[in-house]
Amino acid sequence: MVGAIYLDERTLGILGVKSMRVTILQPSYLPWLGFFEQMYRSDQFVLYDDVQFTRRDWRNRNRIRVLEGSVWLTVPVIQKNKFEQSLLETKIDNSTSWKRKHLETIRCHYSKTPFFDLYFPWCEKVFNSEWDFLLDLSMETIQYLKEQLKINTPLLRSSELDESGNKNDRLISICKQLGATQYLSGESAKNYISEKDFSDQGIELEYQKYQHPEYPQRYEGFVPFLSTIDLLFNCGDKSMEFLKQTDCV
Repeated sequence: MVGAIYLDERTLGILGVKSMRVTILQPSYLPWLGFFEQMYRSDQFVLYDDVQFTRRDWRNRNRIRVLEGSVWLTVPVIQKNKFEQSLLETKIDNSTSWKRKHLETIRCHYSKTPFFDLYFPWCEKVFNSEWDFLLDLSMETIQYLKEQLKINTPLLRSSELDESGNKNDRLISICKQLGATQYLSGESAKNYISEKDFSDQGIELEYQKYQHPEYPQRYEGFVPFLSTIDLLFNCGDKSMEFLKQTDCV
């Protein structure tokens, strides 16, 4: 908690102040559980889609479970300028058979999971479709997983909000535009976020400290930090119960 005085949601309600928790997070391909836990806990969730694309990151890849542990599913991209290219501009390199590889890897390792027949048709639809831009593909996976988890938090895109400035200032500007009283951030943002700047604007800064739950997986031995599709294939409509098992609230 950042700031001299902490007002929880109950106190804000008594004082007649409406609480508004905002998260601003870069979109990813087939995101992990913590991504959706932040979304679930937020009143507004902003997809930070017009920032610089970074390689060897979560923007174009994620992991799924295999017998030996986990493997990466990576979407190949065309990167013309690694210092200026934004997520919005990043195109997929469709000269490779990445879609077939992803689909067959998922089929191979999840065909014997309890909810394979429920979710695999969507995988077939996605990987049999044409995708030119990484962001469009990522948005499809985010929207679908959000719906399956029954998360009702509205999604916004930073590219559609008229805010500019350096990284810290822009986050604050977006929060103020949305009427945020709280900003929920991932812990990695501690490297660049100015806690005092948020406090000076009357915005309480929170860091997510997600305690990853264990849930049934097809193979013996639990492997954490996988794509949310692993949870869905194994747990179906009980997935949200596992996702919310955390001590960070």
